[in-house]
Amino acid sequence: MNILKFANLSLLILYPVAWFAPLMRAGLLPLFGMSEISVISGLQSLWRSDVPLALAVTFFALFAPYMKTVGLALVHFGIARRRRLLGPLHILGKLAMADVFLIALYIVLAKGVGVGSVETAWGLYLFTACILASLAIGFLTEKRSPSA
Repeated sequence: MNILKFANLSLLILYPVAWFAPLMRAGLLPLFGMSEISVISGLQSLWRSDVPLALAVTFFALFAPYMKTVGLALVHFGIARRRRLLGPLHILGKLAMADVFLIALYIVLAKGVGVGSVETAWGLYLFTACILASLAIGFLTEKRSPSA
């Protein structure tokens, strides 16, 4: 269980790094108009052009994964009851994974439309790894924790 605690707490640091890391590099992309796009820079552009979409992406990319990580920490340290919190945390993990799918869809659409050159950057892999690690930590926590 200590490995799960450490892995989960490391996500509290890795998520913000992933949010500012470049997700992709675009030669020409009308919505963003920049060469490197991160979660944060993408959100800044969305807030100027499409507020409802910006709200949704902010929830999926920032709040859902971070709330899940904090919730799992509460379970790991015995502050919150496992049975009550793991269900909602599982849902938050799925919502966060939806954001990775959304980013991948944008990349595929941009490449398919021929809008310019788009290549993935290391931040996309880090962000995806954080989400997948969070899902695995949640799954292992559910399997290993006593049903208190």
